[in-house]
Amino acid sequence: MKRTVQIVLAFILIAGAPARAEVFDSAGVKIHYVVAGKGDPVILIHGLMASAQINWEWPGIISELAKHHRVVALDCRGHGGSDKPVRDDQYGVNMVEDVVRLMDHLHIQRAQMVGYSMGGMIAMKMMVLHPKRVRSAVLGGMGWMENGNLFPGYTNASQNAIEACIRGFKRLAVSAEAVRNIKTPFIVIVGDMDPLRLLYVEPLHQLRPDVRIELVAGAGHLNCIFQPAFKADLKAFVDGQATKIPAG
Repeated sequence: MKRTVQIVLAFILIAGAPARAEVFDSAGVKIHYVVAGKGDPVILIHGLMASAQINWEWPGIISELAKHHRVVALDCRGHGGSDKPVRDDQYGVNMVEDVVRLMDHLHIQRAQMVGYSMGGMIAMKMMVLHPKRVRSAVLGGMGWMENGNLFPGYTNASQNAIEACIRGFKRLAVSAEAVRNIKTPFIVIVGDMDPLRLLYVEPLHQLRPDVRIELVAGAGHLNCIFQPAFKADLKAFVDGQATKIPAG
């Protein structure tokens, strides 16, 4: 217990002061989010069973990006401080639309997207469905999910938000044609020991060899986001894209 408290305190010290917490209504679902910094907008989308705090505040990613950007990190529906619907049809593309509605709520026309794991699925689907809202994207621990390599889901119909969310992943699948047609600049950052690298990143590399893939040495899926190399690669890309594309 003492060791756990020490780890949490260490994460808090690394992350710095907490971002400002807010809530908005996304078509009847309460979505919790945090905002920090000023400048070119960057939206952070966390992974399955995580939250904005776990994926972005604790590793210090929000505080680092907020030095030069307006950072918005949401708790996806079913997670963190957001509402937790229990029907499959309330997830999938609805998670993409939550991001769009949040942007509308904050009067953000276009933004850079950063998604980790499940968040990467959402970010890629957003590049397909709403390309004009995405300036650039980073897919962390994720590549291309199509119908042929769907994330294994739950087959039972239990009334559980996380299981409903997983069953809704099939609605985030993207066709090969859609991936080929993505014009938005994006990269992948993945641990070299991440098992999802073979399942999702390699198929993306074969389909889109032009997409840059950054490997984080010695990292798996769960710990990659806490590695200094992940933060450095992420910051370099986001900062670089901000200088290329005018804000507004």
